[in-house]
Amino acid sequence: MSNVAGKAYAMNVVTPSKPRVTWINRAIFMASRGLPENLMGLLGLSLIHFARWVIVKRDQWPDLGQGPQTLQNDYVLFCSNFNGTWDQYIDAFSDGIPNGLNLFWYSASKYPLSIPVTPFKDYITYNQIGTDYYYNATPGAAQRDVKAALRVRDTLAGLAKAHAAQDPETFAKTWKAAFLKHQGDLGDPGFGPVASLATERADVNREAIRRAATA
Repeated sequence: MSNVAGKAYAMNVVTPSKPRVTWINRAIFMASRGLPENLMGLLGLSLIHFARWVIVKRDQWPDLGQGPQTLQNDYVLFCSNFNGTWDQYIDAFSDGIPNGLNLFWYSASKYPLSIPVTPFKDYITYNQIGTDYYYNATPGAAQRDVKAALRVRDTLAGLAKAHAAQDPETFAKTWKAAFLKHQGDLGDPGFGPVASLATERADVNREAIRRAATA
């Protein structure tokens, strides 16, 4: 899957909006930028690397060689990178900020609301477009892994300075305190989750074929 890199998944969703109501979404986006505390439910979802909604007006659609087009709708482009599987992400989104999602997709045509989650997943599936190329600089590390590594790096730099300035007994106490503080950051980052049930079934089938071939 070209939209999966290690632990991360890239999602792009394009939804049509009637031009007469798109301005409402513009106002909502402006208010959200000015009042970030209203997005704490979104910012608190640590599995998200990045999420952005952009309105593309019908006369702003890029010309990639297809020539001018006459469009009836404006479009909302949603781009996101996240850890985990597609289902985990949609479930977390729907559970964490249901009202926020309803606002961000307020003008989207035939938007079913974020709860119940099954119609919402169907809507995302229908409007999601493939990611032909997805680059991830740290495919083996999720957002939490990267933050943990940065904390350890900063602590090691502090320990190096402490080692140069402290006597052995004092430094032993400093080192122990640092280790206890960051022991949760020192674990194995582990493997990425299964990208999809189809991928999992394919892995199971490959293993069965391998065993049959070597029996």
